Amino acid sequence: MKSQRLPIALQQSVMRTLREKLQLANQRLERNYPEPRLVYQQRGTAAGTAWLQDWEIRLNPVLLLENQQAFIDEVVPHELAHLLVWKHFGRVAPHGKEWKWMMESVLEVPARRTHQFAIASVRSQAFPYRCRCQQHQLTIRRHNRVVRGESEYRCLHCGDILQPGEFKSA
Repeated sequence: MKSQRLPIALQQSVMRTLREKLQLANQRLERNYPEPRLVYQQRGTAAGTAWLQDWEIRLNPVLLLENQQAFIDEVVPHELAHLLVWKHFGRVAPHGKEWKWMMESVLEVPARRTHQFAIASVRSQAFPYRCRCQQHQLTIRRHNRVVRGESEYRCLHCGDILQPGEFKSA
């Protein structure tokens, strides 16, 4: 898959926000955390992810291009907060009270767990599967695992093994 080309001005805006929020956190926490590495390789519907041990933030270039300033204002501090919480508190709940405190009290950003961006452009193809009680949609990755005989998936409601095809109600 060819990577998305991002305008340099957009990358600079991301970096400026990252540096501003990191500086704010270092002042308030009286620490000197280093600048995390930024990578524009996040895929799928996730706007970003924080890779704790790598001290790295991965951002979705498609969602960044489509949502520019809102993305920068929400996603960059969100992922930075995950890294800062890990360094400051150790391993805790991903969106727990420590993360919420870091977002609101330290970084001065509303603590929202998920983004509200339109995802039609990044949503992957889904495959219909059925059980005895309902229709399911499996990602291409899970579908391929079923086809290769590597995995089977069960309905969390009725416990049936999911079968390819459309659900037909009685």
